Amino acid sequence: MISKEKAYLEIQELVNRFDEQIESYKQADYNETLTRRDFIDPFFKALGWDVDNSQGYAEAYREVIHEDKVKVGKATKAPDYSFRLPGGKRLFFVEAKKPNTDIKNNISVAYQIRRYGWSAKLPVSIITDFEEFAVYDCTKKPKPTDKSGIARIKYIKYTEFLKEFDYLWDTFSKERVLKGSFDRYIKSDTVKKGTATVDKDFLASLDNWRTYLATSISLRNKELDEDEINYAVQLTIDRLIFLRIAEDRGVEQYGQLKNSVGQKGDAYQNLFLNFRKADEKYNSGLFDFRKDLISETLKIDNKVIKTIVNEMYYPESPYEFSVISVEILGSAYEQFLGKVIRITPAHQAKIEEKPEVRKAGGVYYTPQYVVDYIVKNTVGKLIDGKTPKQIEKIKICDPACGSGSFLIGAYQYLLDHYKNYYYSFFEKYSKDAANNKLIEFERKKAIRERNKLPLTPDGELDSHLRKEILLNHIFGVDIDTNAVEVTKLSLLLKCMEGITVASIQKLDFKERVLPTLENNIKSGNSLVDIDFYNGELDLLEKKVKPFNWQKAFPEVFKIQKTTENPDFRIQFQKVKNLQDDTDKLLKKYKLDEPEGKYKINGGFDVVIGNPPYGASLTKDVDIYFRKKYQVANYQLDTYNLFFEQGKKLLNSGGYLGFIIPSAWVASKYDNKLRRYLIEETNIENFVVAPKHTFKDANVETCILIVSNEKPSPSFIVKRWDMEDKRVYFVNTDEIKFDNNYIFPVYSDNITNQLIQKLRNQKFILNDFGDVVWGVKIYENGKGKPPQKPNESKLKTFHSDKKIKDSHRPLIGGGEIKRYKLDWKGGFVDYGEWLAAPRQPHWFDGERILVREVTAKGVIQATYVDGDYVFSNSVDGIKIKSDGVSIKYILGLINSRLISFFHLNTSANAFKGTFPKVLLHDLRNLPLPNAEAEIQMKIEGLVNSLLQLNTEKLNARLPSKIQNINSKIDYCENKINQLVYQLYELTEEEIKIVEESK
Repeated sequence: MISKEKAYLEIQELVNRFDEQIESYKQADYNETLTRRDFIDPFFKALGWDVDNSQGYAEAYREVIHEDKVKVGKATKAPDYSFRLPGGKRLFFVEAKKPNTDIKNNISVAYQIRRYGWSAKLPVSIITDFEEFAVYDCTKKPKPTDKSGIARIKYIKYTEFLKEFDYLWDTFSKERVLKGSFDRYIKSDTVKKGTATVDKDFLASLDNWRTYLATSISLRNKELDEDEINYAVQLTIDRLIFLRIAEDRGVEQYGQLKNSVGQKGDAYQNLFLNFRKADEKYNSGLFDFRKDLISETLKIDNKVIKTIVNEMYYPESPYEFSVISVEILGSAYEQFLGKVIRITPAHQAKIEEKPEVRKAGGVYYTPQYVVDYIVKNTVGKLIDGKTPKQIEKIKICDPACGSGSFLIGAYQYLLDHYKNYYYSFFEKYSKDAANNKLIEFERKKAIRERNKLPLTPDGELDSHLRKEILLNHIFGVDIDTNAVEVTKLSLLLKCMEGITVASIQKLDFKERVLPTLENNIKSGNSLVDIDFYNGELDLLEKKVKPFNWQKAFPEVFKIQKTTENPDFRIQFQKVKNLQDDTDKLLKKYKLDEPEGKYKINGGFDVVIGNPPYGASLTKDVDIYFRKKYQVANYQLDTYNLFFEQGKKLLNSGGYLGFIIPSAWVASKYDNKLRRYLIEETNIENFVVAPKHTFKDANVETCILIVSNEKPSPSFIVKRWDMEDKRVYFVNTDEIKFDNNYIFPVYSDNITNQLIQKLRNQKFILNDFGDVVWGVKIYENGKGKPPQKPNESKLKTFHSDKKIKDSHRPLIGGGEIKRYKLDWKGGFVDYGEWLAAPRQPHWFDGERILVREVTAKGVIQATYVDGDYVFSNSVDGIKIKSDGVSIKYILGLINSRLISFFHLNTSANAFKGTFPKVLLHDLRNLPLPNAEAEIQMKIEGLVNSLLQLNTEKLNARLPSKIQNINSKIDYCENKINQLVYQLYELTEEEIKIVEESK
């Protein structure tokens, strides 16, 4: 690798040479190509970059990509350089200009580089003619009217290169980039982050286009219902985006859509002619008018169509479609799919979140680094080191594919694998063909062999192989029909990335550019088979979209006669597929003859994805799931079911990789899933994902990868380092399980040993006290009819004032503090009409109230004595034994040790900002056998804390408040020390607790 000192000297030489002949370089006939060859290429070579790919890396591993210079408009073309990390991740673009360009003041060139960088979601990019060097913040959305200085981070003249050399070297040299300096630079205050990332802005554009189209279609096509309007809008937008991307990538003539809608007559019908031609050319299913019986006769206002199409073009469009990745489009589309069009009585379009999305708190797109990790550790496990022939039958599936992020990741991994394999031969034959030392016969043979490879002259996979890989390997299912169409669109765009005009011209006249994915990506409920209808009389009322995997993918789930396995029944039982009972399958396929010899060739090799969770289930679906799935437990969640279903979809040597919420690792409601994992799978990989992996989602997640190998008694836990996206080991010892199959994976071994010591206490809280959840202040009582004939079953019984005798003071979770009740004065109409009224004795006398939502993991509990009713955001404790004091128990619950125990044992404590304390956590709280003397000391300190917090409420003088706080700190610390003594902690163990967060 080049040294900093040598780099300085080489750039000094370039500066001197440029300075000596600057006038000739600024002549009009000194063009951009010469500038790149004479100065810009050597400049970045001096910074350590392999600009010419002298190391002969395959395309996926080139450090610098010279983009195809395809002219697609007066002001747009592909960026000249793309600088990348090993493996292909883009870092920044460099756009080259000839020296007579005024980079400092030229608005259009600044807009151009910012548009490239912003569209590709890069933090910074560069424009240079060597005389000038400008670095732009590309996180700020570009506007064509922006002055050239907007978002410019750094401007350097060539005469300042040596003075600014430390900046150039530390920020953009390959050596420093690999050591993280570029990452630190883009996170620094120097780079001001913009507010509109391309995926968020593109989502806003999608929403606007959808609203325009839906309103126009609704007004002018009144025979269509909401579902048909949603369908027509989705298809129209997908088709426009597909063809617009094809234009910017040079596969279609630039501007054809804009020219079509600019002609006289019906703009939509003029546009539709492009769709017809695309059907003939691509055969992608996106333009299948045998299936789509709505689009051709649509009536859409000219103004609407023209507005949408014009907003897809320069200069109105900030998007440079040639560099927007499919992954970025997928991120926007995932949010887009979470919304639906509702048509008002006035035929206005309203865009609303789907009910299931509202419940889940939004749509969360899986980050690319998570997709890449899961794909590498599933697909990669099966194909690395193997030839294309050895992997040609591998099948990969996402059973809840959404916008297709996991399938795109798997497809890209396969493309890279195939390409790297063939490229090694391509390089060898190319070198032989150019080797003048070889005889002519050998060189011609090398050319013939190179031409046989499924690669273009540039070493790219040819279009036929890209299609074959997609059709042979990639499969997906989603319950949302629109999601299925988006997945197809995304995969087709990925397939098209390597296709050029030249490759299209070489196609056989019968061959279409793209494949149809109708047999690969399907719509249906992955968890529900057609046996859901058993015993049902009114099938029309059922809208669950049952899905039969064998019928949908017959080539994946084949059963064949063979002589290899005489004991068919045993083998069949071992690898039986999906929900069908073994005997029924035997009968169905007439395989129940004892002399039959059969082989099962069934199941996917890889199942991957981010299965949905928190879905609302109808009563009949809930019952069906509980009968169908082993992992179905008291609290049912769909991601558990997807795990079992995914495992059943695998063949005998397959891998499953999901990212799922972490609650299952310790929750008693998920003990069946844990048991299933231990007994039915081999845990290959368990990764604790970083907090806020899903932006704005307060849920901890983990990556779980299992195989169909023989179950192993242990596995290794890894933790993700968010700073540099590394995955490192956090626990290398054997994981041991208790009777509930608890997975102690969120703590290191020393912490786990301490937790086990605490669990070994003689008693639990349930031995001394009863614990109950508070009342729901809404819903009529279960089984109770509405109070009035037309009264809703949902009703709030909360009041700010006491209006009648049945009103009782109500305490909510936010009013519970440590050793303090901060009651705001609300009331509840208490009685049997409530959905969960609880027994009246719970709202009289002495009780401990625990707030369910903790404060940064610290338990909040206090003591009350009175007729307070507490809500379902509070847990109540009543002591049932004379041998223990309620205030002693309160001191234990509020101690630092018990908060530490909770955070390291409860799955509900892993939810980032909002950890919770739930009933079973409290009931199973381990309690020591305490001497009466220590109990009395803790009880006295708790009394002091209750009194001090009451005094603090009324204190006004800062000095008095400070004095009270000091006393509170003393009492709490004293209780902590007594609790450590009770649980017999060593100094080392106390240190673990004190230093934990």
